[in-house]
Amino acid sequence: MQAEQKMQEVVTKMNTNPEHIQDLTYTYEFRLTDSGVRQLHIENGKAELTEPTREPKLVIEISDENFVKMANDDLNPTTAYMTGKLKIKGEIGHALKFSQLLKKYQ
Repeated sequence: MQAEQKMQEVVTKMNTNPEHIQDLTYTYEFRLTDSGVRQLHIENGKAELTEPTREPKLVIEISDENFVKMANDDLNPTTAYMTGKLKIKGEIGHALKFSQLLKKYQ
């Protein structure tokens, strides 16, 4: 499964079961090595995957393959970060929040 398809699957799960995103307003930017740049915007209990149009709270640089592994719980986000498979720009707290969200919607 390609990274963008996996992202859309996560967004669909968030919108189907929004209890974990109800009070959040976040924009995460993903810079994927093969698929390009996408943003996950969460606001008012809704999630959407878009082209980059907003100022992100966190930028995540990762290969498509490793994103899919991470989203499938086959790659721990902390391990990916520590081994250089995932790079972030922004506050580490936002990265931890994303990691927790991803875990809830796997």
